[in-house]
Amino acid sequence: MTRAQQIGVVLGLAIVTALTILRASDPGIFKLIRGVTFDEYQRLVPRTFEPMPVRVIDIDEASLHEFGQWPWPRDRMALLVNRLSEMGASTIAFDILFAEPDRLSPRNVVRDVAGIDPSLAEKLPDNDEIFARSIVEKPVVLGFGLSNEGHYRPPVKAGFAFTGESPISAPPYLGASTPLRPQLEANAAGLGHISLNPGNPSPVVRAVPLFLTDGEQLYPNLAIEALRVAQGASTYVLSGAPDRAGIMTSVKIGDFVVPLTAAGELWLYVSPDRAERYISARRVLAAEGVSPDVAAAIDGSIVFVGTSAAGLQDIRVTALGENVPGVSLHAQAVEQILSGHFLSRPDWADGLEILTIAVVGCLLVVVTTFVSPAVALVCGLLITAMALMASWLSFLYAGLLFDPLAPIVSGSIIHFAATSFRILVIDRERRAVRRAFGHYLSPSLLHRIENTPDALRLGGDDRELTVMFVDVRSFTEISERLAPADVVAFLNTLLDALSRHVVANEGTLDKFIGDSIMAFWNAPIDVADHETKAVRAALAMRETLAELNAGDAFGFGPGQEVGIGIGIHTGLACVGNMGAKTRFNYSAVGDAVNVAARLESCCKEVGFDILISDSTARSVRGMALIEAGAIPLKGKSSRTQILAVVGDERVAASAEFASLAVVHQQLMQALLSHSKNTRKLLGTAKLRAVQVIGSLAEFYQRISGRTDHFREVPDRFEKSAAD
Repeated sequence: MTRAQQIGVVLGLAIVTALTILRASDPGIFKLIRGVTFDEYQRLVPRTFEPMPVRVIDIDEASLHEFGQWPWPRDRMALLVNRLSEMGASTIAFDILFAEPDRLSPRNVVRDVAGIDPSLAEKLPDNDEIFARSIVEKPVVLGFGLSNEGHYRPPVKAGFAFTGESPISAPPYLGASTPLRPQLEANAAGLGHISLNPGNPSPVVRAVPLFLTDGEQLYPNLAIEALRVAQGASTYVLSGAPDRAGIMTSVKIGDFVVPLTAAGELWLYVSPDRAERYISARRVLAAEGVSPDVAAAIDGSIVFVGTSAAGLQDIRVTALGENVPGVSLHAQAVEQILSGHFLSRPDWADGLEILTIAVVGCLLVVVTTFVSPAVALVCGLLITAMALMASWLSFLYAGLLFDPLAPIVSGSIIHFAATSFRILVIDRERRAVRRAFGHYLSPSLLHRIENTPDALRLGGDDRELTVMFVDVRSFTEISERLAPADVVAFLNTLLDALSRHVVANEGTLDKFIGDSIMAFWNAPIDVADHETKAVRAALAMRETLAELNAGDAFGFGPGQEVGIGIGIHTGLACVGNMGAKTRFNYSAVGDAVNVAARLESCCKEVGFDILISDSTARSVRGMALIEAGAIPLKGKSSRTQILAVVGDERVAASAEFASLAVVHQQLMQALLSHSKNTRKLLGTAKLRAVQVIGSLAEFYQRISGRTDHFREVPDRFEKSAAD
């Protein structure tokens, strides 16, 4: 074992230890990821909706429209209880708080009116008393909520028996609750808390606490209290761990045994929200009586009364991603218990996942260090597949919840770290070679050489390229007045700033020739819309040069500005490795290269800084282009149509350019036809050109000296400003 490998193993095992400890501490992000994973399992295979003797009496929008806004007077709630009881409901559970006196009670309304004899108020009916009398000796369960104020705790209507060590400290803590109206609290057959996820910041309800504790007494939730009352049971039988206090494992409610988390929670295995689960309160309270189908649905059912009306703000999110009324989750909890379809996460699940991280991590460190990262990757992928499959099958066939992501993510981090160390330390020789060549080759070419076995052979391929030449204007004069070291500094500043735009627009820097830049697009890899990208690079160079001149980046002093000329042409060229077998360069040759170089030279004669050929312009869309005539190029038998690049799409869309384009087109026609109106149009064009870009003034000034460029054009280039 080399020293580098020893260091790699030690660092790898240190990372394994850190990740194992991190998982053992189980931070919030791990819990969130675990919850999302289990949500996805339920979305793939939700609990099947089965007809159960469980119904929700829904105070929905239609009910509020029929009977008025909430809260309703409690004599109406008494009527609701009476009708449900007459129809044979086995339990009537209210997911509603009755903490305040009924403000709509006639006695309370009259008492608040000034000048009314108080004795008269005592003779009027009290809705709270009416409601309290209606629930006497009926299977009614009322809900209570949690409070951050006071110390009130409701009475408990059931007894508790324990097996194993006491689990009384396991559930979430109940500090205080909202007190119910005394007569309602006394007459109810059961009391249960309605909180679905107390203290949990997640909007998704994944597990419901079936009990709360104040350290001395347990308080059941609404769902299991309704199930207890429906069966006529008097006691909850709780199972704790055999050798450790403060842990719950299950609860027996009458004939039903429910597996619990250590904190006394029920993992909700939800079914899609179904209309069959709900009965509108309007149908139960109908003046003409209850329809036979409603009566049949209520008979023998555990009934939950709650609301789905949006304005009452009792909407929750399930693991399936559905927004449902909170009362429906109480109903689903009872459905789940009745169906016997449970989800559970064994106490040893955390230990198994922690052990998996440690074992898999050590395996990956050893394989990556002593075999190869590729083999370690294959091992990691196999382990990932096995973890996912085991977790999924456990959920599908046994309802067990095992987190596959914590071991997978930890294994990925370990593999990445071990592989990175190997690359950084063990494979540093290869990196040294790459750095050496990286000074001379473009990143795309270097990548091509690394991944193409025959990339270093001499020869080339014919490809359509867009070629650019950039040259500094009056460089001879600049170099004459500067010391050689200052000339180098000037060129480094300028060429570095300009060449960046080639790379930024997916071009390839071919070479620097003194004060010139040669670049091309569409090689060594294909570049979509390469003509437009070359023009964008040229416009960016113009803008950058203006900023450098404005900031006196070259130190020439005020008024001493540097100018450039840019020529761009698109055509066929041969591109590849050229030179000797022992020393060569990746470059392009051909007529397209020559044309681009000569277009750049024409910038002086034309009086503008960016010229492109018509072959480039045909594929450029949306830019502000104007015709610059047809010029004779050395070595070409026919003239080449050129265009001046005024600006980008923003300039092309401006009113100023549109106005200039109209005059320019008229000028082109006048030059072609030798019109006497040419001089006037030139003057107008100069005035309008200044409003678009100042350098266009010289362009129009030069036209009068090269009118032949606009008269001997065999095939004029027709292109509108909109293009």
